[in-house]
Amino acid sequence: MSRNKYLLGLLTIAFTCFLGQAVAADKADGTWTWSTPGRNGGEARTSTLKLKSDGDKLTGKISAPGRQGGEARETDIEDGKIKGDEVSFKVSREFNGNKMTQKFNGKLSGDSIKGKMEIDRGQGDPISRDWEAKRSK
Repeated sequence: MSRNKYLLGLLTIAFTCFLGQAVAADKADGTWTWSTPGRNGGEARTSTLKLKSDGDKLTGKISAPGRQGGEARETDIEDGKIKGDEVSFKVSREFNGNKMTQKFNGKLSGDSIKGKMEIDRGQGDPISRDWEAKRSK
């Protein structure tokens, strides 16, 4: 095999890998929603997540209803990452001087992200629950 054909082959493989990563990262872009059951059988709360990928970096905002029907609050996500079909990010909020951090990990599959959310209120062990978001059309 000539040197030029060898180099062309390597460049083709590298470009294909790069393109595959870029396409995988774009899978997370968009608006996602999910519902969380209300406390003590109360009305479910719907959260909205807007994501944008740039390489393996994920940025965005999450909007969740306020307590007891209060106005929705929008918060930037932190430490957003995407690797293949795996996404992760965290959200930090403060209520009455107490900091709460939610860590989200999930797997992309079409128009769905399914995974675990861990809530750390700084008062003992974190709470873990399943979450599944659907892409808004």
